[in-house]
Amino acid sequence: MTEQMPPEDQLADVSADGSADTSEKVDTVEDSPTSPVAETSTEETSPTPEAVPPKPGPAVPAPEPPAAIPTSEPEAAAPKPAPAVPTPAMMHVPSPASLAGRLHGSAAPKPSKYGRVDESGTVFVRTADGEREVGSYPGASHEEALRYFTRKYDELLASADLLLQRVTHTDLSAREGSEGLSKLREQTADARVVGDLAALDARVAEIAAAVEAKKATESVERSAAREAGKAKREKLVLEAETIADQPEAKIQWKTSGTRMRALLDEWKSLQRNGPKLDRESETALWQRFSAARNSFDKARRVYFAQLEDTQAEARSLKEQLVKEAEALASSKDWSSTATAFKRLMDRWREAGRTSRADDDALWARFKTAQDSFFNAKDEIVAAENEEFKANLVVKEALLAEAESLLPVTDIEAAKSALRVIQEKWERAGKVPRPDVERLEKAMRHIEQVVREKDEKRWASVNPEAAARAQSLVDQLEKAVDGLRKDLEKAQASGSAKKIADARSALEARELWLAQARAGVQEFGG
Repeated sequence: MTEQMPPEDQLADVSADGSADTSEKVDTVEDSPTSPVAETSTEETSPTPEAVPPKPGPAVPAPEPPAAIPTSEPEAAAPKPAPAVPTPAMMHVPSPASLAGRLHGSAAPKPSKYGRVDESGTVFVRTADGEREVGSYPGASHEEALRYFTRKYDELLASADLLLQRVTHTDLSAREGSEGLSKLREQTADARVVGDLAALDARVAEIAAAVEAKKATESVERSAAREAGKAKREKLVLEAETIADQPEAKIQWKTSGTRMRALLDEWKSLQRNGPKLDRESETALWQRFSAARNSFDKARRVYFAQLEDTQAEARSLKEQLVKEAEALASSKDWSSTATAFKRLMDRWREAGRTSRADDDALWARFKTAQDSFFNAKDEIVAAENEEFKANLVVKEALLAEAESLLPVTDIEAAKSALRVIQEKWERAGKVPRPDVERLEKAMRHIEQVVREKDEKRWASVNPEAAARAQSLVDQLEKAVDGLRKDLEKAQASGSAKKIADARSALEARELWLAQARAGVQEFGG
């Protein structure tokens, strides 16, 4: 059997400038009949009579070697391989220029060194165990036949070098490297080529060592990825347990529920796209995560069941308060009804919350009833204030008249004038609420000044001052008693204005009574 020479266009192509992409070179070699990943037979075939060995093309100058191709893994992430496994730096990895030279025959070894052709045209290769027949090339010279089988060796060695480049300088996986190595071994076993078979075997051994080194590196990376994946899952578990362990009174159920669902989605994403954990770790973490979710869900169901009962009770209470408020809405007893609404408002706050929809609807009814009463009350107060403004003008004038008595020079004339002013003051009626205290305080001051001046005069000139002082005390006591009864009547009526006026008059008379009693004590009464 003889080996037929393949067309030269099936040889691996390397650009003259050495800038061809490594991945494109690899694809070309894999599709080539002599590639380490191609399924070709090494059996000899008899060439056809018309088969003529092609003439070698012009020599292609060897390109400048390109810069070293960095590995795909970061230096920090790739652990150092064990001393027994050689690193890419320890291996003989040919440059692209060297590969180009082999493919185009420029770096072919001397034919006489590795093989020979006998007189019958049979080609032999020299090995460590002796010569081995590789085939023949009918119709060609011995030199052409030897060159043909030598070129086949160069192609096979170039394929091995390319695979070594891919394993050591690209992100080719160890699995893909192992597949390529297996196919290369199939092609190199009893390969019918002429060349340094020991060097070819050594190159195959380097590839095998590089594949093992990559397996070790990938194993370390997978282990690190599993640890990182485990740490991520543990973080999800801890957060889920933290959410489940919150005190019930502090849990924000909507926010916590949303976050718990997001944690489950993250867990599923890690299962689909993340590194696989060992079954024991995966099961243990999932059981903790599932237990936290179940605990949270159970607490949430209990909470909302209790909340529903609580809301039903609050709804019943508020419905009753709304009915009471609506019954008071048309009341004209302003003071007592205002007080009743205040008590209803306190009970409303204590009733608790119902559902948002029920609470809003009940509150709208309650507020409508409340506003109806107070709006009517405000209209009455506004009308009264208009009337009180006229009284305010009168009292402002009386106050100015009383202030003109100071300083007191004629006590009797001052007392007489003040009595007239006081009578007019009482007949003037009520003033707007904001002005009551200011006016009463100013009038009491004037009365106090006049009283003190009169007491000093009586103490100094009239031996009967004590008797008169006692008489004044008696009169004031009767007046105070009458005013107290007026205050009780005002309180019974429930009118806030009547109560305020009666209390103001009583306080003024009580002040006068205290001063009169002090004068009696000065006389030894």
